[in-house]
Amino acid sequence: MNSRVQLGLIILGLICLNANVFAQMKVQPYTPEVYAYAVAASETDTETMPTSVQSEKQIVQYRHSVGASVFMVFNFFPDPADYYLLNYGYRLTQKDRIFIEFNTWKYAEPLGTYGNSDEPYPGFIRAFGIGAGYQRFHWKGMFTTIEATAFTKHYFDKDDDIIQKGLQIYMQFAAGYRFEFFEKRYFVEPALALKYWPVDTNFPADFAEIEKGAPIHIFEPSLNCGFRF
Repeated sequence: MNSRVQLGLIILGLICLNANVFAQMKVQPYTPEVYAYAVAASETDTETMPTSVQSEKQIVQYRHSVGASVFMVFNFFPDPADYYLLNYGYRLTQKDRIFIEFNTWKYAEPLGTYGNSDEPYPGFIRAFGIGAGYQRFHWKGMFTTIEATAFTKHYFDKDDDIIQKGLQIYMQFAAGYRFEFFEKRYFVEPALALKYWPVDTNFPADFAEIEKGAPIHIFEPSLNCGFRF
């Protein structure tokens, strides 16, 4: 008898043996008594867990959230930046959240010296971006966030005509605190963020001249709010 036949007989024998053992097993019916015993055992296991483990295993009541930046109210002021930020988040655990974000604004000076530039661009930039990030809650509402956004930049001249387009990779590292209200459904998140753009391409020559020497990072406050469901 060759080795393949022997191997086949061994496998067949093991299958038959397992089938016979399974057939002889007595499955206890799912009665109310069995259910009560299972619940009691589960509660006992939970009570013996360390507090940190119990916290991680708690069920997240509202996993989904939608949010926006409170700073969008400045769009109603004179000379607005047409700034809009909307996001959707998903809570993986009590401490871990991932999110995607849509962001757009326009600006007429280098971002690294925003609000304090010596000379504006000979026009302005309109940016449209989609990003993704991770948020970690460390203690109560205290959190840190890391996010990366890819922006498409449209360069406009003083006549509001588009000149060309560029790409920007925009990184954010933030630390803040989440305040929750109304059964933890609504929240506000003040934070301080380090913003850094290592990739910023295709500046028109006259824009690049003004951009020369400007920092590629800035510290800025942020203030987001949202709703959980």
